[in-house]
Amino acid sequence: MSTMKRHPLTIGIAAALAAGLMWGLVFVAPLLLPEYPPTLLSFGRYLAFGLVTLPIAWWQHDALRRLTRADWSMAARLSMVGNIIYYLALSAAIQLAGAPLPTLIIGTLPVVIAVCSNLGDRQFSWARLLPSLALIGLGLLCVNADQLSRLNADGALAAYVSGAALAIVANAAWTWYPIHNARWLRANPSHTSMTWATAQGITTLPMAVVGLLASIAYLQWTGDARFGDALWGPTPAKFWLLMLLVGFSASWLGTLLWNVASKNTPTALTAQLIVFETLAALGYAYLVYARAPSGFEIAGIALLVLGVIVGVRALSASSSL
Repeated sequence: MSTMKRHPLTIGIAAALAAGLMWGLVFVAPLLLPEYPPTLLSFGRYLAFGLVTLPIAWWQHDALRRLTRADWSMAARLSMVGNIIYYLALSAAIQLAGAPLPTLIIGTLPVVIAVCSNLGDRQFSWARLLPSLALIGLGLLCVNADQLSRLNADGALAAYVSGAALAIVANAAWTWYPIHNARWLRANPSHTSMTWATAQGITTLPMAVVGLLASIAYLQWTGDARFGDALWGPTPAKFWLLMLLVGFSASWLGTLLWNVASKNTPTALTAQLIVFETLAALGYAYLVYARAPSGFEIAGIALLVLGVIVGVRALSASSSL
């Protein structure tokens, strides 16, 4: 009996880890495309997401037809908040403040979502949640200790205020998204994770088309030099290759994997597993910056991993009771 209960939890944790590896890619795209404004990065990513979803939607057309008008309305709201608003704010924050500060703010999501989720659902006692949340919070502080101390030493902290504010907006969007996404999935067990990921891709596509066309029109109208000679900017091949990679891996596949995780783990635990996204983003950022993590960062990463392990063990033990 205990093994049967733990098996879905194992699937959920593995799916959350894979989703984190996919989602970490979204933090490096703005660093690799600094010439492109956040609007193009966001709408380009979700245009690719929507296009990738079309053949899957054809394959899933029978399942999609079973969704009600209310289901499509929820898919559209999730797409707007969890896709468009989130990545617009995040990509702008990364370009304004660099990768570390937005990573710190977005990295608090495991704490923020777990607290918000448990306040609403009260799935577990605070005594079970607090040890792992404390370890994760301390780890996030350690990971960013060097960057924050440098900002204070250089007197450049004020320049990061706008980036921090946008990262907070992104944090709020992604606090709302997984809680409401998980509630819909649990309320509609007859629909698969793939169907729901595909529905979100379909509703995102028209938003992305309108947003991308409006962004290009604005750049052309304002005479932006980066887009004067080429409609799609200075490095169009690199731009679209990254958009397709992120659109498929981080958007459709990441959403599918996260839906699997949401169905197989309690929301309070799923929230903590978002820490995998932070770890992946840090690893990819080190590759882009071509440097190894500092001692503080290594300690922070160890605390993050330990926090997840403590949370998994505590909640797994609770599930087996």
